[in-house]
Amino acid sequence: MKKRILIPVLCLLCAFPALVKCENLTPRVSNPSRGLFVSLIQDPPTLSSREAIMKLVDFAKKARIKILFVQIYRANQAWFPSKVGDSAPYEAALKTVGEDPFALLIREAHAAGIEVYAWLNMLSLGANEDAPFLKKYGPDILTRNLEEKKALEDYKIDKQYFLEPGDTRVRNELVTMVEEVVRIYPLLDGIQFDYLRYPDSHPQYGYTPINMDRFKRSTGLKKIKEGSRAWNDWKRAQVTELLRLLVQKARAIRSGIHVSATGCMSYTRALHEAFQDWPSWVNSSLVDFVTVMNYSPDPAEYEQWNGVAKDKVPDHARLYLGVGAYKLVRAPEVFEKEFRSCEESGGGLCAVFHYGSLLENPMLEKPLLAQKKDPGNEKV
Repeated sequence: MKKRILIPVLCLLCAFPALVKCENLTPRVSNPSRGLFVSLIQDPPTLSSREAIMKLVDFAKKARIKILFVQIYRANQAWFPSKVGDSAPYEAALKTVGEDPFALLIREAHAAGIEVYAWLNMLSLGANEDAPFLKKYGPDILTRNLEEKKALEDYKIDKQYFLEPGDTRVRNELVTMVEEVVRIYPLLDGIQFDYLRYPDSHPQYGYTPINMDRFKRSTGLKKIKEGSRAWNDWKRAQVTELLRLLVQKARAIRSGIHVSATGCMSYTRALHEAFQDWPSWVNSSLVDFVTVMNYSPDPAEYEQWNGVAKDKVPDHARLYLGVGAYKLVRAPEVFEKEFRSCEESGGGLCAVFHYGSLLENPMLEKPLLAQKKDPGNEKV
């Protein structure tokens, strides 16, 4: 009888908002899934050997990982046979492994019941001054502020080069690269788009000739006022439009492929410095889910930022929450606390960043390998 009475009572309470905050009745994801980012910055990268690939899959199975986010494109270098990026890393791994290493990983992961997403760093060239994009177009495709540029080094922002999201040439190249990935790997479960943002060490970027010209023609404004709503909205729209083009291409080739994007945290930083409106991406179903990069080493701040993310995305099942193991390599007890917090947060998935950090300090593996509690033995 108690169960039959519960629903009418909830409806009655929602009819009188002064009595209760009804948004708190949003369905909670009681057992979130787990994800693991596998980075190319590991030394050596996992895709470099068959043994390392098998070790990863074995660990992921033991840790009950649902999705492996495997980096195959970074700094305009490709770990797949690409004509857009520098495929030298792929060619080297192909010789060592004896077959396409990413295809091998997908096959072995699927056999273990694990999904694989291609993790792609889109707008960052890292510190790669030999990037094919730079050789083809020169520094004109790099986003910039208004300071004078005399050498390529002057374009560096936070020790890396950033492509301009409002440059149509950049968009065409990245869309082509996504097409390569989806066509080459028909068994791929999804794509994780990363680095879809402006650099956020300072918001005064976007001053490339093509981007400024497009802004003026689109708005009818003859001058750009830094910090103005029109200019900020424009930059935010360029990031979203680039994502839209990438998603459209992927889904045009394979309608069922899952697409995701990473979102910066804090939310204020994302919206006003990186010019990412990531809640709109997932709330409008532009992407299937969004993975927020909550890498605060402070557990209290970590919980606070996750709370903000949940407020911005009502469908918590489509909100994936990151846990920054890479910042907590020397503090496994803090990582465990944040990981436990993530699993109890009500998000759809807890994504650990990244596998290389777990290899660096195996103590970080503890909460992932702990035996799952039997719900039948828990008190209600």
